[in-house]
Amino acid sequence: METPEFVGTLDREGRLLAAAAEEAGTDAKVPSCPDWQVRDLLRHTGMVHRWAAGFVNEGHTRFHPAADLPDLDGAELLTWFREGHRHLVGTLSAAAPDVQCWHFLPAPSPLAFWARRQAHETTVHRFDAELARGRTPSEIDPGFAVDGIDELLLGFHARPRSAVRTDAPRVLRVRATDTDGAVWTVRLSPEPPVATRDDAPAVDCEISGPAARLYLSLWNRLPFPAVTGDASLTELWREKSAVTWS
Repeated sequence: METPEFVGTLDREGRLLAAAAEEAGTDAKVPSCPDWQVRDLLRHTGMVHRWAAGFVNEGHTRFHPAADLPDLDGAELLTWFREGHRHLVGTLSAAAPDVQCWHFLPAPSPLAFWARRQAHETTVHRFDAELARGRTPSEIDPGFAVDGIDELLLGFHARPRSAVRTDAPRVLRVRATDTDGAVWTVRLSPEPPVATRDDAPAVDCEISGPAARLYLSLWNRLPFPAVTGDASLTELWREKSAVTWS
């Protein structure tokens, strides 16, 4: 996907998130984030949107901390969220392709990184908001889901901070059943996971299913669609793979 496509996805997903949150109400529980109510979801995602926009808009070349969460609720909180989302979409749409700023995963450019990251950030939290609303969530395009799995396995969990580790070498395969060539091999050890886009001949465990379902399950939003082999590796993923704000 190209940067404008990610920005378009971010725009659409943020609007869906706000609509679902408004319908659910800020008191509603978020089933996929048991410690959160919808107000927490809006505060967090709105804070991340402003934080991301700041890097691109202000050209910070080093890590810059986010602002505190707002003490807002109800209609005021929804307005604040929508304003921040529009600002982020506008910032990314207007930015020069060669803008230089801090980013934390490999990418063709800082702008490409932030557009991609915020599209996936917002999509996962849109799913959270729609679960809180209580109706069937909107679908996720399989191609976008495959990109999100790439980002998670080859990006986030390639970092030294990943806690998905095993004492002895183990191999996990992730296979999207609705997208040709969407297969990942994840080699686990006492070191950070090493993921590649290939189909290893021998693995200890395989997780398979439609790309969108895999995407959400790897982000710990849904159960894994199908598991064969040693299910303890999926339990390890559930226990250790969370990507947390810090």
